[in-house]
Amino acid sequence: MSNFNNTLQLIRRAAVGLKLNQTVLNKLTKPQKVLVKKISVKLDNGRKKFFEAYRVQFNNARGPFKGGIRFHPRANLDEVKTLALLMSIKCAVVNIPMGGGKGGVKVNPKNLSLAELEKLSRAWVGAFKNHLGPKKDVPAPDVYTNPQIMFWMMDEYSKLAGKKTYAAFTGKPLEHGGSQGRDIATAQGGYHILKQALEKIKLNVKQPRVIIQGFGNAGYNMAEILQRAGFKIIGLSDSGGGIQDLRAKGMAAKNVMATKQKRGGIYSCYCLGSVCDCQNYKGLTNRKLLEQATDILVLAALENQITPKNAGKIKAKVILELANGGINPKADKILEDKGILILPDVLANAGGVTVSYFEWLQNLKNQHWSRNQVLFKLKKVMEQSFKDVWNYREKYQTTTRLAAFTLGLERIVKAMKK
Repeated sequence: MSNFNNTLQLIRRAAVGLKLNQTVLNKLTKPQKVLVKKISVKLDNGRKKFFEAYRVQFNNARGPFKGGIRFHPRANLDEVKTLALLMSIKCAVVNIPMGGGKGGVKVNPKNLSLAELEKLSRAWVGAFKNHLGPKKDVPAPDVYTNPQIMFWMMDEYSKLAGKKTYAAFTGKPLEHGGSQGRDIATAQGGYHILKQALEKIKLNVKQPRVIIQGFGNAGYNMAEILQRAGFKIIGLSDSGGGIQDLRAKGMAAKNVMATKQKRGGIYSCYCLGSVCDCQNYKGLTNRKLLEQATDILVLAALENQITPKNAGKIKAKVILELANGGINPKADKILEDKGILILPDVLANAGGVTVSYFEWLQNLKNQHWSRNQVLFKLKKVMEQSFKDVWNYREKYQTTTRLAAFTLGLERIVKAMKK
C-alpha cells in the first residue's frame, strides 16, 4: 500500500471519532490541485535536460497552501501528495492559518553545478507561477533545498510578478526577508514537545540517553539543543552510517560534525581534533543504530525508517518524529503494543512551519522580529499545541498520533463549514 493510502487510513480513523459524513470526508481526502510539469534546464555543457516537477495543493480552508519543496532523486507524486496532506493536518494542529501543500523535483542536486541548480530553481517557479503567491501558496525549503534556493525562487517570482514579493517564499536568507530563528526552528519546536512529553510520562532519568538518526540541519541542531539541556547523545548517523557511544557517556554534536566535514561522513571513531577514540565508540549501519537501547530515539532522516520489519526490535521508550513520516503507519501498532510513546511528525516537527508562518507574517507586515521574539512565540505555540493534543489523547483514549489527527481534522472541518 502507498504512503498516501496509509495516511488516508489515519484520516478515516480520526473521522470516525468526529462522526464526519462521507461528503466532508471526501473533501478532506482529495487534493484540490495536483500539478505535474516537465521543466527543462540548459546544462553547463550546453545540453538541455528535462526534470519532472510537482506541486500538490491539498486544502486551503484555513489559509494559503504551505509546504516545502524537495529536490531528491526518489521524489514522486505519491510522496508529495502524502506530505501535502500531512502539512494540512500539521498547520491545523499548531493552529496557524495556513493550508497544506508540497512540491518537489525528481533530481539528484549533488550532480548539478551551482549555476544549474539556480536554473532549476527558477524553472520550477516559472512552471508553477500562476498557482503561487503570498495569498495562494507559500513554499519553503525541504530535503536538499536551502535558503539560497528559496532566495532564487523568491527573486524569480518577484521578476514574474513585476514587484519584490518577499512573502511568496519562506526559509529565505536573513538579508532577503528571512526570519531569525528559522535555522533551529524544527529542532527547537521538537525539543519543546519532547520536554513536555517526558514530564507527562514521568521519565525519571537524570540524563536521558538519546539516539538521533539523521544528521542534517534538524538532527544536528536537535543534538546541540539536547546536549545543552543535559541529555546524553549516545548515537548519531547520516545517510552513510552511524556511530555509537559504547559507554553511553555522551558525544558532542559539534565534534561529530567536525569529523564528518573532514572525512566526508560520520566516522566509526569519536574524534577531538586529531585525537580519535576507536575503542569506546563503534560504527554501525542506520538500521542497527535504530535498534540500540536508548531512552529517546529521534528520527530526523527520510520516511519509512521504522517499518513492520524492524518495529519489534526498537528498544526506545520515546520516539520523536523530527522528520516527516519516519514511522510507517503499519509499524505504529507494533510500537504502541511495546509501550513506546510516539510523538508524531504532525506535532513534533511543526516548529519549522510555525516559524515559516512567522516569516510570512513579518514579510506581509514589513516587520523584523528579534531572535528572542521568534523563539518566545514558537515556545508558546508548541507548548499550547502539545496540551491540545494531549487533551484529545485523554478525551478519546487513543494514541498521540490519532489525537493529533483528530484535532487537526476538527479544526479544518470547522474552517470548511465557515
